[in-house]
Amino acid sequence: MNLDDRDQQHPRRKSQFIKRMETTVSKPRAYVILLILVFILGYLSHSHPLLSQTASDVYEHNSFPNECAAPVPASDVRRTIISRVFNNTSPWESFPPTHARPLLWQEWNKGWGSQMPVFEHLIEQVRPRTIIEVGTFLGASATHMVGLTRKLGLDTQIVCIDDFRGWPGYYDEEKSLKMVNGDSLLLYQFMQNVVRANATESIIMLPFSAGTALGGLCDWGVYGDLVEVDAAHDFHSAWVDINNAFKVLKPGGVLFGHDYAWVGVRTAVHIFARVHGFQIRIDGEHWILY
Repeated sequence: MNLDDRDQQHPRRKSQFIKRMETTVSKPRAYVILLILVFILGYLSHSHPLLSQTASDVYEHNSFPNECAAPVPASDVRRTIISRVFNNTSPWESFPPTHARPLLWQEWNKGWGSQMPVFEHLIEQVRPRTIIEVGTFLGASATHMVGLTRKLGLDTQIVCIDDFRGWPGYYDEEKSLKMVNGDSLLLYQFMQNVVRANATESIIMLPFSAGTALGGLCDWGVYGDLVEVDAAHDFHSAWVDINNAFKVLKPGGVLFGHDYAWVGVRTAVHIFARVHGFQIRIDGEHWILY
């Protein structure tokens, strides 16, 4: 009798044998699958912590306070900043300091896209009393905007926000300043450029990081009819700057910015526009929300 004949005579024995084999094989396989799942979930929970947070945590991470102080009149913007930041003394008084005078360039107002048509377009459209510029560097666009507002007969105050440190490793082959005890003197060069443009009464600066300065304006009730964002180019910095700048935009004002060609900036602009229901218009290198 061959094996096939024997199996046909004992079908119950064969069925039990197959079940034992399937059980023997399936248990280790189940354990392996379970271990793999545990490993994957553990990895995701550590490398992607948002997966282990509640929806409210995620919302809080991406929300920005939207209530600022009651607005001060446009005529009080300059006085408010000088009081809050400079102890009621104009920073232009007795400028430049003796130690910096021989180190400054009489003319060095470098910038990028600082005289693009977008400034004239928006100033003619909005006719702003207050302009807030986030990212000033040496003041090229700020002094250009002063000239444009004067041509229209506007009494406009421009608030320039910058820490005036440049960026790590910054050095201009043409005209970089000498460092003095780690100070790059960019603030003083900015001020020198404003003096040369005869714009000290039209420009006031906040020499702090963008977040700190915009938070101060929000707390003091200083809002802009035009707010330009032209600071860091990475997504996270641009995202935070745009959201904080939006808080100090007057109703009916215009929020715009530079460096649309940078992926980080462009991504932040498009996400912000979708979240807040804005359309995006491109004017040269600049983006405009409307």
